[in-house]
Amino acid sequence: MITFFVILFTGALIAGLLGSMTGLGGGVVIIPLLTIGLGVDIRYAIGTSLVAVIATSSGAAAAYVKEGVTNVRIGMFLEIATTLGAICGAAMALIAPTHALAIVFGIVLLYSAANSFINREKVYPPYVAPSPGDRKITTLLQLEGSYPSTGGQVFYNVFNVGGGFILMIVAGILSGLLGIGSGAFKVIAMDTVMKIPYKVSSATSNFMIGVTAAASAGIYLSRGYIDPVLSMPVILGVLIGAAIGARTLMISKTRKLKVVFAIVIALLAFEMIYNGITKSL
Repeated sequence: MITFFVILFTGALIAGLLGSMTGLGGGVVIIPLLTIGLGVDIRYAIGTSLVAVIATSSGAAAAYVKEGVTNVRIGMFLEIATTLGAICGAAMALIAPTHALAIVFGIVLLYSAANSFINREKVYPPYVAPSPGDRKITTLLQLEGSYPSTGGQVFYNVFNVGGGFILMIVAGILSGLLGIGSGAFKVIAMDTVMKIPYKVSSATSNFMIGVTAAASAGIYLSRGYIDPVLSMPVILGVLIGAAIGARTLMISKTRKLKVVFAIVIALLAFEMIYNGITKSL
């Protein structure tokens, strides 16, 4: 039991460290570790990963809100979509075959690995006006905002609110179905579709993933798929690893790290897909 605890804690520590430094999140490592490495049923692995996502999101989100980068209004509005999606995804996961979950998870891992190389530092000019329909929604909900930068406050508008809302439902389904924060999909919805600056998109996504995970975690808990023996060492490891990763990020060469991590994630993805096809999970 002690050996099992140490393996879980160490694996979660590495997952939190790499997830924090690369932005891919710890779930992409925790679930393969539990399923492939330790032979845990994928539904228990998903439940454990969701609890870890809630813990890590709570800590990181508070820091971004304090810095004034997170757009809380956008986060709360889009959480309606992700929460609905997460509940649907969790319900689907409980009836879906485990090998099918493994294949879908592997595909999402491949996408996450590729997405880590995309540079999204562009800033959309605030003087570009949204459409009249978007303007009504953003004005009603007061979604437009600003964030601090070295050159002062940067103001931004919000576009295509409906399209972003629909993509958030998809992100929520993936979160509940696979036990990941699906932050990459949330960032794409806000950055690419809604044209919110990447820094705000990333911070707001971090604010949202904990609530999304909590919505689906309740379903896994009610079905007995969240095991304290698995969850406790994983949460401790991920929290410590994420804290170390956040500090290490400031002095490390993230680009090289992302290359190595993406290769590892791709290998895990192929392993998950292979196991799913051969129904080994």
